[in-house]
Amino acid sequence: MQAVAYSNFRKDMKTYMKKVNEDSDAIIVTSKNIEDTVVVMSKKDYDSMQETMRILSNPYLMEKIRKGDEQFENSTFETHELFEVENDE
Repeated sequence: MQAVAYSNFRKDMKTYMKKVNEDSDAIIVTSKNIEDTVVVMSKKDYDSMQETMRILSNPYLMEKIRKGDEQFENSTFETHELFEVENDE
């Protein structure tokens, strides 16, 4: 993760915004006051992180994931063909 001073970030904000979107790597924007330091990340990465946090905080979903992992590890799972949905409206 790259760190950049606020003044440099402000001067070249467009380039830094493009970089976080293209590289999928957040940037730390530092300030003289450490409490004003921020992290800049792409909206796509932010949305992904939020969804991960939602899943991790849901006991029902986590139990399903653990059960699936267990089944895979113990080879007690079943495979099936995927089916096509004609119209998903």
